[in-house]
Amino acid sequence: MPMSEAVTAFVTLFVVVDPIGLVPLFIALTRGMSAQARLAVGMRALLVAAGLLTLFGLFGERLLSSIGISMPAFRISGGVLLFLTALDMLFERRTQRRENQSAAHAEDTADDPSVFPLATPLIAGPGALATMVLLAGGPPHGWIHLVEVHLVMLAVLASVMAMFLIATPVSRILGRTGMMVMTRLFGMLLAALAIQFILDGLRGAGIIAGIGAR
Repeated sequence: MPMSEAVTAFVTLFVVVDPIGLVPLFIALTRGMSAQARLAVGMRALLVAAGLLTLFGLFGERLLSSIGISMPAFRISGGVLLFLTALDMLFERRTQRRENQSAAHAEDTADDPSVFPLATPLIAGPGALATMVLLAGGPPHGWIHLVEVHLVMLAVLASVMAMFLIATPVSRILGRTGMMVMTRLFGMLLAALAIQFILDGLRGAGIIAGIGAR
């Protein structure tokens, strides 16, 4: 995978997962826990999320083929899904929805938030799962390409873990306004990447040619 494609893949998945936007939610879900318990919750959430993303990266395209969905069609639909996610980020609807999920879960403090809602849908949500299928179903470079895509995924999850470890100071430094600015910036980037996925799908289906080529 060329460096430019690796950077694009990392940015796409990073923006979809939104590690910075997860910081205040992680703090809310682990409120009252010790540092050791908070670390354990974060690790479990990342392990579950990594398992889900890996499954979709390895077998997502086969599943699509088995039910008669072509990769170009999935690229177009995935691009539309990512674009809608970008709109949610730009207008703060995504953050509000995540906060509502966190608040609903916080009502029952006896539950472990690592699997739900942290691992899914906050980390490995529909957008992230669709992104893994799109990235793994790129140019047919064989198993090397798949390994590289999953290394990119692990790098994104590592950034999530880093955000979890420094959650409290980051939240204090950025504040709510800083979080909103970062979310909107990521939303703009994701919107552009979503359009690129749609163009790739249209080109793969033979509807257009030579537009938005990378």
